[in-house]
Amino acid sequence: MTDQPWQWDEKTWRGHVEHVRAGRPLRPAAWPGGAKVAVALSFDSDHETPALRDGDVLPGKLAQGEYGARVGVPRILKLLRKYNAPASFFVPAVSALLHEGEVKSYVDAGHEVALHGWIHERNTALTETEERDLAFRAADVLEGLAGTRPVGIRTPSWDFSAHTLAITRELGLTYDSSLMADDDCYELLENGEPTGVVELPVEWIRDDAPYFMMDRFASLRPYTPPRGVLSIWRDEFDAAYADGGIFQLTMHPHIIGHRSRLTVLDELLDHIAGHDGVWFATHAQIVDHVRQELK
Repeated sequence: MTDQPWQWDEKTWRGHVEHVRAGRPLRPAAWPGGAKVAVALSFDSDHETPALRDGDVLPGKLAQGEYGARVGVPRILKLLRKYNAPASFFVPAVSALLHEGEVKSYVDAGHEVALHGWIHERNTALTETEERDLAFRAADVLEGLAGTRPVGIRTPSWDFSAHTLAITRELGLTYDSSLMADDDCYELLENGEPTGVVELPVEWIRDDAPYFMMDRFASLRPYTPPRGVLSIWRDEFDAAYADGGIFQLTMHPHIIGHRSRLTVLDELLDHIAGHDGVWFATHAQIVDHVRQELK
């Protein structure tokens, strides 16, 4: 019979905590061009993959995902052009294969394409072999479509297994963006040892999904008006600006791409662009800059 957590000895509970841990902070001495804040916009182009992952193959859920590719992505690209804001698109390989030309549209517009699983799988439900196979297959697909191999990963649903960091290192990736131990970048430790992998942290309060997702057969309902979310995100940016740090945001084309929500994103970007010393950058660009702290 497995011991309950309250029965674990110190070696056991300490081992769980220290398996993947935040290492040294990577706050740079300055941002490029003397900027006061780095703004890291990101979009998880999940589209139909969460439904496919769950075996929900009827038209209803798939159409909701298709909206992201058909309507959300073109609107988002247009808005990013308006503010000359490069962003990072984390793309499941199946999404990339389903929507011909989408990955190329990101690259052509100067955005980053990064890993987001094969079919938005739940990493913690996989064996180590399965997780590794899907990660390497996904990297091959994105490299073929984007013309360059991804340098970063965001695990689907920010689901981080006991093997994820080791697989990330095997892939030769420079960064992850799935964990939440800081506001700014930090180096990941594996069992107490520095890995050289940079974490560009996320947070649920800076993600559109918790505020806006809807499932009529579950208790999942949108609970915050779009302008309420604008207020939260604006305050997050203002604090990052005052602190000289990073403002990182995670969005999804099939969620943020609706009219009333994209209006809010437009207002947020207008607020950000109204400040002096703002550096809009991809996750990879920010990580490249902060990695100088590792040298």
